[in-house]
Amino acid sequence: MSLLEKAQPRILIVDDEPANLKVLRQVLQDSYRLSFARSGEAALELLDKEDIDLILLDIMMPDMTGFEVCEKVKGNSDTARIPVIFVTALKDTIDEETGFKLGAVDYITKPIVPAIVRARVKTHLSLVQADALKETQIDLIQRLGRAAEYKDNETGMHVQRMSRYSYVLAVAAGIDEQTANELLLAAQMHDLGKIAIPDNILLKPGRLDEGEFKQMKAHAQIGADILSNPQSQLVALARSIAITHHEKWDGSGYPKGLKEKEIPLEGRIAAIADVFDALTSERPYKKAWSVEDAVQLLQDESGKHFDPELVTLFVQELPKILDIKNKFAEQIQLSR
Repeated sequence: MSLLEKAQPRILIVDDEPANLKVLRQVLQDSYRLSFARSGEAALELLDKEDIDLILLDIMMPDMTGFEVCEKVKGNSDTARIPVIFVTALKDTIDEETGFKLGAVDYITKPIVPAIVRARVKTHLSLVQADALKETQIDLIQRLGRAAEYKDNETGMHVQRMSRYSYVLAVAAGIDEQTANELLLAAQMHDLGKIAIPDNILLKPGRLDEGEFKQMKAHAQIGADILSNPQSQLVALARSIAITHHEKWDGSGYPKGLKEKEIPLEGRIAAIADVFDALTSERPYKKAWSVEDAVQLLQDESGKHFDPELVTLFVQELPKILDIKNKFAEQIQLSR
């Protein structure tokens, strides 16, 4: 099947009563592919064989209840993502709190009302699609970030480490977890403008001359231009980081010569994360610094290059930083 040809979602209907299976089949068969199981064991066997997008699950079944089936589904990493909707008779004594704690997303009561079943199924499948779209967006962001590093870091580990250092520092600075996660993603595009910098400058083993350094500095503005007119908060945050992560606390940075808290917090955080990882990473044109030497430079440049409060927090969080450094170590041998 072509990737452009999308199959209808497949729903697994689990109920020990044939009459209930028949009713749900009549309600859903025109819009979805359907699989049926008359017991919990049969349902789990089907889940091993078929790609299921949603489960309609009866609660009161012999041998294995719907709650027990749901617990097994959510306990398996291969099936945990599948939304489970419990289907129950009005006379059943149900513990909704238990069902939701097990990971169910909804309840439908019997006797079945076709319009309600269709609406609930459509809603939860839409949420699955929204989650899949978000995962796709994250994947594209990560690939875009790695594209900028491809010339001088074939593994793309720099953006993985630097962005996670930024997350740790953001949380330490009091930023809420959701915003810190957005920063983690946005920071991966901090050097996007480097894709426009010639190799002879980007990979030069020696010191750049004045003209070359002027070209190199342009990557901050180029990255911001690529990310201009953002339609989302995430891209707006990425643009801010791209254009400010080379600004310095004392105003001597580029491209605008911002100083102190004129530099947005995300830019100040990214500056520390970026420099620390650049110093402690080997490149074709330089050896890696020791962690001790890199930390010493951050402290020496505190109040000059870097926000002094953030430097203090970064040093305090060094155990977490080193865990990330080890986890995302370079995976291939750099050419020499």
